[in-house]
Amino acid sequence: MKTMDSKELIIAIEELEKERGINKKYLLESLESALVMAYKRNFDSAENVKVVMDKENGDIHVYAVKDVVETVEDQKTQIQLEEAKKINKKLEIGDKVDIEIIPKNFGRIAAGTAKQIMIQKIREAERDILYTEFSARKGEIVTGMIQKTDGNALVLDLGKLEGIMPIKEQIPTEVYHVNDKIKAYILDVQKGTKGSPQVTVSRSHPDFVRKLFEFEIPEIYEGLIEIKNVSRDPGNRSKVAVYSTNKNIDPVGSCVGQNGMRIQNIIHELNGEKIDVIEWDENPSIYIAAALLPAQVLAVDIKEEGKFAQVIVPDDQLSLAIGKSGQNARLAARLTNWKIDIKSESQFREILEAAQK
Repeated sequence: MKTMDSKELIIAIEELEKERGINKKYLLESLESALVMAYKRNFDSAENVKVVMDKENGDIHVYAVKDVVETVEDQKTQIQLEEAKKINKKLEIGDKVDIEIIPKNFGRIAAGTAKQIMIQKIREAERDILYTEFSARKGEIVTGMIQKTDGNALVLDLGKLEGIMPIKEQIPTEVYHVNDKIKAYILDVQKGTKGSPQVTVSRSHPDFVRKLFEFEIPEIYEGLIEIKNVSRDPGNRSKVAVYSTNKNIDPVGSCVGQNGMRIQNIIHELNGEKIDVIEWDENPSIYIAAALLPAQVLAVDIKEEGKFAQVIVPDDQLSLAIGKSGQNARLAARLTNWKIDIKSESQFREILEAAQK
């Protein structure tokens, strides 16, 4: 049985394999399965049917698959041994035999089914390609145009597909408008219920700041400076710990840039979010003291067990060290992964005096 023309169908399948990476064998098997369903649906058949497509010329063959039996009880699914041997002398009871049938008008049905399956597989392939492409870009920064702002999630046009920015991934201090172009961090890529890639993006994630540093500061991109950690209160303040094994490189100075130009570009992208750039140190006391900038620190007493640090600051630096609503201390603790307790010089002296009584 020929359809659409059959040779054109095979050529189209081969082009799909070449151009879109859809495996020819997989596509043929999908077509055959769909044609079986089309046959049963259109001919109200209870037969056990098999459809085989010739891989070279595209001809479609429809077979009724029957069990070889001694006494036929169901004409649609069984064939008597004597009749079966006319087809193949080697057949025995219990074997199965394929009997080719030529259903009327099935060529037209097959053509329509083949077209539907190819369109479906093209769409699936395109979705798979997009999923693979964006999965590889997970952790990168993309630019998108805001399509929808409904008070909760933002929908961004990323060109080939949409990105979703849930409310928790937005910067609380920012106001978003339709048609605004914004940068965002690709947080996750999943396959949706219909196979379409679902891309979740973020502007509030600490790694958004990390990636902005990589983009703006060549020494980080080139691996000369390493970002050890980032802690962040989105829209308000970030702390970034940097380090270089090259003693000739000032990691903090390189990140800030001449007259603060490099860091200003990042602050501008974050709509004025304050950024403290801190030099990482393997000595936790030095690192913790630096992490509490802009406050000055007099002393840091660390207890390795439980990773606890007691920090002493001048009296006039206590509120600065703790920060508004504890923000500075909280960000320093996240950055260093140490529990930090801050006391003023006077408070610490009172504690010592009470202990001596």
